[in-house]
Amino acid sequence: MKYNKLIPEEERIIVNKGTEAPFSGEYNDFFKKGIYVCRRCENPLYTSEAKFKSGCGWPSFDDEIKGSVKRILEADGTRTEIVCAKCGGHLGHVFEGEKLTKKNLRHCVNSLSIKFQKKDEEKK
Repeated sequence: MKYNKLIPEEERIIVNKGTEAPFSGEYNDFFKKGIYVCRRCENPLYTSEAKFKSGCGWPSFDDEIKGSVKRILEADGTRTEIVCAKCGGHLGHVFEGEKLTKKNLRHCVNSLSIKFQKKDEEKK
């Protein structure tokens, strides 16, 4: 599989499962219409309709594009990691039961793990 070239900070997060500082990412307060794709492999992950302002400091989504995100329970059982289903790149974590949206789900995603595409740029 061919991957996009990553800068060191993107690699630290996507490949080495790091986390960017809260409120530092370009997509935290970003609400344009389009889709968010994996920065590493460009797999479509989230739509702008699923994005919401959670106040947590990272982009938040209450749903993923079907089949695009894989959940992995961390070894200590305290959190569930989310990764791109296509390339396995680290996206962040998913939380349930916070009652922030009707779906009661929050994908807490690192901005450096995703890339925004306007609606007209979506890949068919």
